[in-house]
This record gives sequence, C-alpha cells and structure tokens, in this order.
Amino acid sequence: MSEELINKINALAQKSKEEGLTESEKEEQKKLREEYLELIRGQVKSHLAGIKIVDEEGNDVTPKKAKELKKNKNNNNNV
Repeated sequence: MSEELINKINALAQKSKEEGLTESEKEEQKKLREEYLELIRGQVKSHLAGIKIVDEEGNDVTPKKAKELKKNKNNNNNV
C-alpha cells in the first residue's frame, strides 16, 4: 500500500474539515477511498488464503471456500 495514497486521502479529509472540497476534489476523494478499500480487501483475502483451520483432534476443518482461495492463489503464483 502506498504511503502517497494514504497521504492524499488524509490531506483531502483535512481540507474537507477546514474549508470544504470542490466537486472534483470530492470525486477524487471518493476514488482514492475506493482504491484504498480494494487494497485492504486484497490483503485480507490474501491473508485468509494462507490460513488452515484445525480442530482439537488435528483434523483439517478449513472451509471449502477458504481452500479454494488458497488453491487459486497458488495457481496464480505459478503462472
């Protein structure tokens, strides 16, 4: 995640509080926030794809969807 992206978001938030934003600045703020959220979602999905859930008896009880995410992630890394 880019520090520049976070700095732009914070600068627009500060300006919004102090003096308000123009329509173009509001659109830019919305776009930057969406970009930030997409990056966060990607990081969470990547993290979840690496998790394995094991019960007290040592059985793999990872949900099917999580296993599919891991499989897809491994396939994408091998391409």
